[in-house]
Amino acid sequence: MLFGSVQGKEDLNPAEYLSGMIRIEHIGIAVKDLAAAEELYGKLLGCPSYKREEVASEGVITSFFKSGPNKIELLESTRPDGPIAKAIEKRGEGIHHIAFEVADIRAEMARLKAEGFILLNEEPKRGADNKLVCFIHPKSANGVLVELCQEIQ
Repeated sequence: MLFGSVQGKEDLNPAEYLSGMIRIEHIGIAVKDLAAAEELYGKLLGCPSYKREEVASEGVITSFFKSGPNKIELLESTRPDGPIAKAIEKRGEGIHHIAFEVADIRAEMARLKAEGFILLNEEPKRGADNKLVCFIHPKSANGVLVELCQEIQ
């Protein structure tokens, strides 16, 4: 567990006592050429991508790598007006977002909204890697695009 054990809660599932972020789920990296980036990250991490997936609703093709318990998600836009294409045009290739696993995405969205964070969607959406996702606007998170994700059961 990312934050260590909680005294007196060692026998419980973290979802039973944790609110907020459970762990960093992955880091998203925006790329112009997915095939070239897969080759580069394959060499860097010493392993091939384990999964490629299109998320048509977001206009992206994703490619996932795993290094130990950590995941990297490469994102290539499938359309010139897509969010990844716009991000690359504005800031260039590189880190696009950091994703946190949550136990209950709707509860976490409500908590963050009550704390004053700006959510980019009012309801969770289906994302890559069998996840429900919601993004927090970078303006309310010190310039960082934050993704909440919950495994779809």
